[in-house]
Amino acid sequence: MTDDWVVLGRVSGLFGLDGWVRVFSHTDPRDGIIRYNPLFLQQKGQWREIAIVAGRAHGDGVVLKFAGCDDRDQAMALMQAEIAVRRSQLPPLQPGEYYWTDLTGLRVVTLDGVELGIVDSLFATGANDVIVVKGERQRLLPFVQGQVVVEIDLEQRQLRVDWDPDF
Repeated sequence: MTDDWVVLGRVSGLFGLDGWVRVFSHTDPRDGIIRYNPLFLQQKGQWREIAIVAGRAHGDGVVLKFAGCDDRDQAMALMQAEIAVRRSQLPPLQPGEYYWTDLTGLRVVTLDGVELGIVDSLFATGANDVIVVKGERQRLLPFVQGQVVVEIDLEQRQLRVDWDPDF
């Protein structure tokens, strides 16, 4: 995948008989994925543009109806496809804001220069977001700017944290 694509979710299931699919969305709020139209689906290593005909929140997820997907068999062919947009489709960020995709892969270093690993992923909890750091072992660090996360340097591909490496 090139830096031009930002993955927002994936097709995770079928919904009804008329070609609707369940989507696991990484957007916040989850149904925010609906406002990006068109979307791009990745299947067999290829990206293709696809328009959303309809969509809505459903339970704790999202259901979408794509153009040209009119029955359960066509929807089944989309299972597990990644859903992305072009970076240019994303709204501009304010200073101090970051897209999670930009943090993934950054080196995580303590204030004392101890390297903890790299940012593998992030996830939301009720209290705050959590950074999954993979190094000699996996660590879960709260994404609390100014306290735990001291500096994010996208040019140097580094995230500095105030964190005890023994924890």
